[in-house]
Amino acid sequence: MTDRIRPAVSVVMPVYNGKAYIRQAVDSVFRQDVPLELLVIDDRSTDGTAEALKAYMDRPDFRYFRNERNLGAGASRNRGVREARGEYIAFLDADDWWEQGKLSEQLQVLKRTGCVLCTTGRKLIRSDGSPTGKYIPVRETITCRELLKHNSINCSSVVLRRDVALAFPMEHEDSHEDYICWLRILQKYGKAAGINKPYLAYRLSEGSKSRNKLKSAHMTYTAYRYAGYGPLKSAAFFVSYMVHGIMKYM
Repeated sequence: MTDRIRPAVSVVMPVYNGKAYIRQAVDSVFRQDVPLELLVIDDRSTDGTAEALKAYMDRPDFRYFRNERNLGAGASRNRGVREARGEYIAFLDADDWWEQGKLSEQLQVLKRTGCVLCTTGRKLIRSDGSPTGKYIPVRETITCRELLKHNSINCSSVVLRRDVALAFPMEHEDSHEDYICWLRILQKYGKAAGINKPYLAYRLSEGSKSRNKLKSAHMTYTAYRYAGYGPLKSAAFFVSYMVHGIMKYM
């Protein structure tokens, strides 16, 4: 890729101390069969993440940015979206990876359906990379009403139009900033597209926000409030969310 050739997809990968896993994530990006660029947003890692990425630094489709201060994952993704050159944005966390063919099928679905956002199914893997045997499916069409019941859109599976990502940046790091973003997008556009295939390998990390159940519960409720819903509606949505969450990881 040169500056004269616009990539179809800009892949935004925030990372903080991801040395152990990031090369697997990066390699899975470069196995995709669409014109792309990868933007790694290093959120002031201290574990040698930059050194782990040296093999990619001379690639014209690889761009590395290091934040001047620690911003968090949401703000790092926002920086990547602003720096991106592609028509579409894809998010991938540094400890997850993709299967081949993911981006090309998502672009086809976005163009066919007219949706602005597409997600995929995901298989769950343990922190050591071994499979759990658990698969999280998605529906072909995800409405705002359905999304309020449970967050079926995983950030590392998402492809969306860049203009939409710019209009709806990820905010409120004290909550589930990606979930708030998807809710706001679907409030405007009505629906998202889903591909029910395990294109994403999602690593279960004991230190993640979503794995701390009590903290995650509080953040889920605040996500509804940040998305503009009142206390009673937020409480009702929260109950449904908790039921789906228990079933998902059983």
